[in-house]
Amino acid sequence: MQRYFSSKLDNNKFILNDDDIYHILRVMRMKENDLIEVVYNHELYICKLKLNENVEVIIDKKIDNTINEEISKILIVPLLKENKMDLILQKATELGINKIIPVIMERSIIKLDESKEEKRIERWTRICKEASEQSKRVDIPEVTKIKRIEELKDLEGNKIICSTSENSLNLKNFLNNNKKYDKIYMVVGPEGGISPKEEQKLVDLGFTRVSLGKRIMRVETVPLFLLSALNYEYME
Repeated sequence: MQRYFSSKLDNNKFILNDDDIYHILRVMRMKENDLIEVVYNHELYICKLKLNENVEVIIDKKIDNTINEEISKILIVPLLKENKMDLILQKATELGINKIIPVIMERSIIKLDESKEEKRIERWTRICKEASEQSKRVDIPEVTKIKRIEELKDLEGNKIICSTSENSLNLKNFLNNNKKYDKIYMVVGPEGGISPKEEQKLVDLGFTRVSLGKRIMRVETVPLFLLSALNYEYME
């Protein structure tokens, strides 16, 4: 059953955005009385479609869909080429990321154009929304404004940097030694890696250097490896 998110409820009817209505009518080619899932305020509903002049989404029943996540997972990722960024956003959402913080880094190929920042964040959020619908989530990861490393101070929780430094702590050992926390921040470097200067800045802000093993992974692979490891570690 197809899932959509709504932010407005009016007299037992949900209001969907224009893109969702187009998807219902033109892509899925749904008919009168077809059922869909709608998420509203992190709660799940089964709804029936009425196709009049406008598409009406009428509540049929509410579904108990309580999910208790042990930790909140936050990904700190540099500005990347569009295809790599899109892949990370989509797959990280499927793997349960809660928040994504884009940051400016020295070795990022993509540079910040402040005039395009708002549209860029809107696009990233839309990708996360579609991935949340596909993976049957009841929430959409938050994509924050683009930040600089200096703005990552005062973050509460465990904080790691994916590093190739020789004095990095093995990820497995880090997870074994840090069982009691409710948030984990994970920094991934750009294509050219995090510069030594930036890595030291992050260490000074309380981040721990963590190694993912001997293999050097592509930037788009690292978040998926991290989240898969976390999901396995905390799987019920």
